[in-house]
Amino acid sequence: MIRTFTAADMDTVLSIWLTASLKAHDFIASDFWQSQVENMRSLYLPVSDVHVYEDHGAVKGFYALYENQLAAIFVTPEAQGQGIGKALLNHAKMQRKMLSLNVYQRNQASYQFYLSQGFQVTAESTDEHTGEAEWQMAFCAS
Repeated sequence: MIRTFTAADMDTVLSIWLTASLKAHDFIASDFWQSQVENMRSLYLPVSDVHVYEDHGAVKGFYALYENQLAAIFVTPEAQGQGIGKALLNHAKMQRKMLSLNVYQRNQASYQFYLSQGFQVTAESTDEHTGEAEWQMAFCAS
């Protein structure tokens, strides 16, 4: 079930974000991700439209929209490959007619996932926080 994020979900969502970020972005120092947890808690999540995927009372993933930007989509590593990310992304697509996102070029698994879900590369940039090359991608509902 996908539902709206509540304050009670905060610690679980932050744990999923950190664990999945470390796994997906092993090319970036782990201390960078750990240094961003408090920003996620106090800056990013409070201003975003956040939904969680819950299964038998346990939150397994989430996404965050900031305006038309898919700012975050993460699934706990133990539950990856079970269709949760696709379900979350489809739910996000129903919330907006157009979605954009940034994905690190070295994160090939996520890049391929977004391509398979109808996103197209619109530009290339460099993440100002990590110095990593990234793709800007967009999806438009027809």
